[in-house]
This record gives sequence, C-alpha cells and structure tokens, in this order.
Amino acid sequence: MPRRGFTVSEVETAIQTGTWEKTGQERLECRVDFPFDREWNGKHYTTKQVRPIFVDEEREIVVITVYVYYF
Repeated sequence: MPRRGFTVSEVETAIQTGTWEKTGQERLECRVDFPFDREWNGKHYTTKQVRPIFVDEEREIVVITVYVYYF
C-alpha cells in the first residue's frame, strides 16, 4: 500500500461510493477521485484517483488489486 500511495480507508470509500463496473473474469472495478494537493515521487499533484479491482462474493468483497493515479 505505501508504495502505491493508498490507504484501506480510501479503498473502502471507493467501493462504498463509486460506481461499480464489470471488468471481465467476474471482477468489478470502481474509481473515486480524492483531493491530494501535495507531492508524490517528486512531482506535485492535485488529485489522486483510487481504482480497486475486486470480486463481490456472497459474504464479503475481496480486493484483488488497487491502482492509483495521480494528476
């Protein structure tokens, strides 16, 4: 998580508030933009987008991976 720059809370918020879309292979994704306004890897960004890939199982949501974009 620290290498990609996201928190568990951001992933939970994305899944709870984002619009779910199918990605294939029975997986889902959503995207949520968060205000950032600071430096990441030596460059200043105003927005961070968190994009979890997950599976909605009967009793739980299983997160496969999380992509993070800065812009």
